[in-house]
Amino acid sequence: MTAVVITSELVNLKSRLKDIWMAGDYDRFSRYLEQDASEFYERLNVPPGCRLLDVACGSGQLALLAARDGVNVTGVDIATNAVERARARAQAAGLPARFEEADAEALPFEEGSFDVVTSLIGAMFAPQPELVARELLRVCCPGGMIAMGNWTPQGFVGQMFKTIARFIAPSGMPSPLLWGEEGAVRERLGGGVSSLNLARRLYTFNYPFPPSEVVDFFRLYYGPINRAFASLDSVGQKKLHYELESLWCSHNLAGGGLTVVTAEYLEVIATRA
Repeated sequence: MTAVVITSELVNLKSRLKDIWMAGDYDRFSRYLEQDASEFYERLNVPPGCRLLDVACGSGQLALLAARDGVNVTGVDIATNAVERARARAQAAGLPARFEEADAEALPFEEGSFDVVTSLIGAMFAPQPELVARELLRVCCPGGMIAMGNWTPQGFVGQMFKTIARFIAPSGMPSPLLWGEEGAVRERLGGGVSSLNLARRLYTFNYPFPPSEVVDFFRLYYGPINRAFASLDSVGQKKLHYELESLWCSHNLAGGGLTVVTAEYLEVIATRA
């Protein structure tokens, strides 16, 4: 196995990414996304009693669904505040899910520790995708399931990230949206899996307020958008707000002061070889 060289540039990059994902309030942001997370989880048909690891778990959205089904759940995330919130949610619900702060590129678990390894719109944002793939494969037992949901470059969120990329995308980092490309996923997981099923799905953003307020909501609570605005002066902030509001308006399927937008993601379901 090739040794991983930790450079000062990589340390700085990871620190910046952690700051991005700790900004805002991801728990509040994610509450509008629970329906589609539930549908993603239900398609996996995870049996009760198995060991599931949710990588880049946020505030426990998918992990808590599994815990309610009697699954032995562990969730990890790079954002300290998200892990703390996930623990609080599990405690409040009386669920035995465990949550730890950890890096998707260096998971603190033994080889083959889990029957199911998931990451819904999470591990795709780690800066070294080859290490992410290696770790997802390593901690999954032979015959186990690896399941991901990754935004596609062509979809709505892909377009949104292209709009803000010049403000927050760290240099030297491959586009996270490559995880939404079928060829990239096959290349990254290929030799480690015995089957690989890919499907394009739609995630629905549904807000009871108009697109202009959706942009404000993302600015307050979603780390990447929060940091993008924070990096700009007042003129730049107005320009970014206008561009994002225009994007939301052009994709809005609702009227009457509501916002409904569908965003394409690539569903990845693989069997560990």
